[in-house]
Amino acid sequence: MSSAKKIYTRHQALLKAQKYCAYQERCQKEVRNDLYKLGVQRDDIEGIISDLISSNFLNEERFSRAFARGKFKNNDWGWIKIEMELKQRNISAYCIKKAKEEIDHKLYKETIVHLAKKKLKEVKGESEYNQKGKIIRYIVGKGFESDLVIDMVEDLFP
Repeated sequence: MSSAKKIYTRHQALLKAQKYCAYQERCQKEVRNDLYKLGVQRDDIEGIISDLISSNFLNEERFSRAFARGKFKNNDWGWIKIEMELKQRNISAYCIKKAKEEIDHKLYKETIVHLAKKKLKEVKGESEYNQKGKIIRYIVGKGFESDLVIDMVEDLFP
C-alpha cells in the first residue's frame, strides 16, 4: 500500500518551519533542507526563509553563537572543528567571527588540560612518548589547534 505524501500550503509550511525554529536555534541550510524534505516548492521555500528571518525565528548570528557555545561546553569541541561545522552550514565569516567570541580563552585552555588529564588515565603504562602522541592526537581530533595542544601537553609532563 502506498501512502501519498502530504502537500503543504505555503502557510502550513511556514507554521511548521516556525515550530522547527522555535524548538532550537537553526541555520538557513537546516530549515531549507527540512522544507525540501516536506516537498515545499523552491519559490515558497525562499519566501518562507525570508519570513522567518524578518520575524526573527531565524537568525544566523544567534545560531552561530549558540552552536559554538553548545559544541564547546557539551562536546568539548575545539575551535577548528566548530568553525568547520559552521562553514559546512554556509554560515558567513562575520557570524563565524561572532561565534568565536562565545568561547572564553582561559576556559578553552582549561578544557585542553582537562581532556589531556582524562586521556592520560587511559594511556597509563605506555612510554611517555606514546602517551604524549595519543593525548595530542585525541585532543587535536576534537578540533583544537595542534601547536596549542602540543605546548600544553608538554607542560603536563615533568
